[in-house]
Amino acid sequence: MTSRSRTLWESGEEPGHEVAALAVALLLTAMTIDLALGDRLGLLFDLTFVTVCARAALMVRPADFFTVGVLPPLAMLASVALLAIAQPGAVARERDGVVQATVSGLSGHAIALVIGYLLCLGVLAVRNQVQTNRSGSPAPRRTISG
Repeated sequence: MTSRSRTLWESGEEPGHEVAALAVALLLTAMTIDLALGDRLGLLFDLTFVTVCARAALMVRPADFFTVGVLPPLAMLASVALLAIAQPGAVARERDGVVQATVSGLSGHAIALVIGYLLCLGVLAVRNQVQTNRSGSPAPRRTISG
């Protein structure tokens, strides 16, 4: 019996919490570089966000799909809220309060959020389907015991 090589869709084996931590670190790094290059959060952050969302979905192990599936909106919210607190002028008008700056920042980066989130969910769906086709059963799901 020959073993088939693993495809791109089957290669993710990293724990969800590690993937989430790496994604947040990469986004904070991109945010820092983007702000060093200009006054506002811009295209560099948006492109990094979309790339990180897709890569996170490819890296995570199947049991942790949920963790990465909810990561994009939470990571975007955390990034924008952090800037709204520390430097509101980077995502909104300088005189805006934290809530208004957060909402303005999210709306200003909504296209990147939607593309990144759809890409992430799409990659997770394809990975789940490939695993189902290979094994005959869906990807293992983590249960919440309480």
